[in-house]
Amino acid sequence: MGTLKLHDLSTPKEEIIKERENRFLSLSSAEKFYALLHLNKVAVKLNGGQPLKKPQGKGIIISKPL
Repeated sequence: MGTLKLHDLSTPKEEIIKERENRFLSLSSAEKFYALLHLNKVAVKLNGGQPLKKPQGKGIIISKPL
């Protein structure tokens, strides 16, 4: 995971979706879990180091970026 693949603009969208789905389905449960953790780390970096979800006593509050 963690690779960026650039597609030609003439490639049909359905083909790209099918390729991504096949790649996802070929991963083990552990690989899917680690990919999710990596995605969370990227989201925190893109949000200026702040997590997207913060505990506030009564569960998790999802805040919108300003």
